[in-house]
Amino acid sequence: MNIDDLLRDEDAGWTELHLLIDPLSPAEAETPGYFPEGWSVKDLIGHLGSWLAEAGIALERIRVGTYRAGELDIDAKNEEFLDALRPLTLRETHAQAEAARAQTLRTLRSLPEVSEDAAWWIEKAGPAHYAKHLPRLREWAEELRSGALPAGDHA
Repeated sequence: MNIDDLLRDEDAGWTELHLLIDPLSPAEAETPGYFPEGWSVKDLIGHLGSWLAEAGIALERIRVGTYRAGELDIDAKNEEFLDALRPLTLRETHAQAEAARAQTLRTLRSLPEVSEDAAWWIEKAGPAHYAKHLPRLREWAEELRSGALPAGDHA
């Protein structure tokens, strides 16, 4: 996949996420229930931003020639990110995600070529990752808007 396709797909996914996230009130965005483990939309934003930051680090390593592909403990990283970001406010979480995305896209654009590893990181942290979360986000946003949450399913 070339850089223009990657950027187009990433932007389309990011835009779709925000069409669902942005209309939510802060209280809705912080309501647990997006995932059964108690995630809120705020947690999702932090999760996506954290993986974009990881992609940015990987792309920077690719750019300078120090990247080494290896095993990645995704569940452990997800827990690490959640623990680190949960104390942040919604505004701080949005800022972290936006900054991570901006830096990652800047780094992607700075690459002399988009290697297979670079494309993998962008796809996995961006379009494919967004696509994985969009179906549940659509459902959850509708549940929040409709007030159809059963008692005890939210704060």
